[in-house]
Amino acid sequence: MQDFITIATFNYTHEIVVLKHRLEQENIAYFFENETTLSVAPFYSTALGGIRLKVHQNDFEAVRQILEELSGPNLKIV
Repeated sequence: MQDFITIATFNYTHEIVVLKHRLEQENIAYFFENETTLSVAPFYSTALGGIRLKVHQNDFEAVRQILEELSGPNLKIV
């Protein structure tokens, strides 16, 4: 996991549902740091720094493109 880097941060667990699906479709290795804690105690988001999407360095560009696709004018999710 030491080769994994943070590419995006989210405040709430509902913001990552579609993103998880897209990453799995592309077979990209990822994990969301603080996801479980914030699903139980969502008001801790600011204190913990949010839910951090961590991906392998080799997948950084592919994930960046997916994030851009999901934040476009037609689909404002992330």
